Amino acid sequence: MLKWLVVFVVFMLSFHIANGQSSPRRDSITQCFMFAGDYALYSPGGDLADRMGLHSGAGLSIHYKSRNAWLFSANWKYLLGDQLRERGVLDSISTSNGFVIDKEGKMADIRMYPRGFNLYFSVGRIFTNILSPNPNSGPFISAGAGYMQHKIRIYDNGGRTPQLQGDYLKGYDRLTSGLMINQFVGFWFMSKSRFTNFYAGFEFNQAFTKSRRSWNYDLMQADTSQRIELQYGFRVGWNILLNRTGNQQYYMY
Repeated sequence: MLKWLVVFVVFMLSFHIANGQSSPRRDSITQCFMFAGDYALYSPGGDLADRMGLHSGAGLSIHYKSRNAWLFSANWKYLLGDQLRERGVLDSISTSNGFVIDKEGKMADIRMYPRGFNLYFSVGRIFTNILSPNPNSGPFISAGAGYMQHKIRIYDNGGRTPQLQGDYLKGYDRLTSGLMINQFVGFWFMSKSRFTNFYAGFEFNQAFTKSRRSWNYDLMQADTSQRIELQYGFRVGWNILLNRTGNQQYYMY
């Protein structure tokens, strides 16, 4: 994470210096709606680290930027990865060698992956008087609240394992969800172009979750524990302006 922090700071300083050396130009303060696609790479913490390892989040956002640099956002992110840390999920239906037997008496090809989503709303502020190449860009912070849900996706290649079909599957998938709070610290850049607009920075999520299944078959009991699940990582996004309304005050930069 320290490596990414150094790269991010160097990039922002280089970007600001390059813009400061360019010829003066004019721009207006912009009020607009934006549609964004973004990507985040998360490291898990808390109880989430017992279930999954490093994972990605790919999502969509809708932003509204006011003339006084406030930003209101609705965000959805699909969580996916291939590092499943929770062990023993299928032990109760596995052989002593760890294999699940399908209905044909053969070793089933079972694959398991962590999957989920974050859905949240946030409010932020762009500090346009600090390291700002124009009146619509600058360091950016936000905070929000929403919902996190995740589970173990159990894929039965060939679909020949009745123990992992229908309602039986729910006894193993560890469906978990709960309220989440979010923080973001980074840099927001907007240009005169409709398409050359982006943001990048560090995102932090804290979720207060619990199991949504009434029974875990492998444990032969319900999971009633309260979980605290953490995500922290680096997030980048690309904005497309849906409209632009500028005021009559112009600035040199």
